[in-house]
Amino acid sequence: MLWTKVTETPFRAGFRPMLTRHFQLPDGRVEEFTIKDERPVVCILPLTEDQRIILVKQYRPGPERMLLELPGGGIERDEAPEVAARRELLEETGYDGEFIFVGITLDCAYSTMQRYNFVAKNCRKIQEPHPDANEFLEVMDLNLQEFRSHLRSGEMTDVEVGYLCLDVLNLL
Repeated sequence: MLWTKVTETPFRAGFRPMLTRHFQLPDGRVEEFTIKDERPVVCILPLTEDQRIILVKQYRPGPERMLLELPGGGIERDEAPEVAARRELLEETGYDGEFIFVGITLDCAYSTMQRYNFVAKNCRKIQEPHPDANEFLEVMDLNLQEFRSHLRSGEMTDVEVGYLCLDVLNLL
């Protein structure tokens, strides 16, 4: 049941790079798919020494509301994923910790994004946050029970990362 990519054409939809891909399906038909052409990102579950999860509250334009999210962001060209994770956590929250690579997850069936997931244990605040120009963040923390409830609510964009990281830590 192999699909064969026939063509791939890049285009932009506003600021977002996209791809039009044509695939020959197993039955011989050729179909067109629109794919988000996204760079790799990192996502971090930061855990303090007293078992509190550090999160960032920020406006998300898709759902058009404030969400309480795990810190993370894009990996720069030639940047190692752990370096990016440490940089993003420090920029968004001012925290640093002991990083453990958890694994890679995919964003969705219509995206090229690969998400490098990390746990940062024993986090402590070492500076004030310095978010990017378009990020307006409020740093918050939840205890484990509150964070588990937040995961179950579905009110964040990286729910699967939260569950994956808690599982690795045996904290589900």
